[in-house]
Amino acid sequence: QVQLVQSGGGSVQTGDSLRLSCTYSAPLNLDYYSIGWVRQAPGKEREGVACFGTGGRSNVYLDSVEGRFTISRDAAKPVVYLQMNDLRPEDTGVYTCVARDYLVDLCGTNPSEPRYWAQGSQVTVSS
Repeated sequence: QVQLVQSGGGSVQTGDSLRLSCTYSAPLNLDYYSIGWVRQAPGKEREGVACFGTGGRSNVYLDSVEGRFTISRDAAKPVVYLQMNDLRPEDTGVYTCVARDYLVDLCGTNPSEPRYWAQGSQVTVSS
C-alpha cells in the first residue's frame, strides 16, 4: 500500500520561502507513478500546484506559481520536494502531496484524480 507522508509548512511573511517534503513508500516508483502537489484555499477549488511531467514533458506548474515554486526529487531517497519562494498571501492554503499509479496528469487543465494522499500541510502567508 502506497503511503505518502509530508512535512513542512507553517506561517510566513510575504516574500519568504518554505519547503515541503513528501516521503513516499513502495510500491510507488516515479518511473510508473505520477506525483505532485495540490493546494486548497478556503472557499476555493483544489488546484494542481506543481507536478512532475509525464511522457518526457516538462514539469507542470500552476500559472500563478510559475517561476516561484519548484518541484524536485531526491536522487538518493524516496522524497519529493516543493520549494516555494517569494510567497504571497494568495498562496495560503492546505498543500498536499498526491500520487496516482500510472503516468497521468495530476496538474494542468484536465487533471486526473489522485489516488494517494499525504496528510496535508497548512501554509499561511501574511502581508
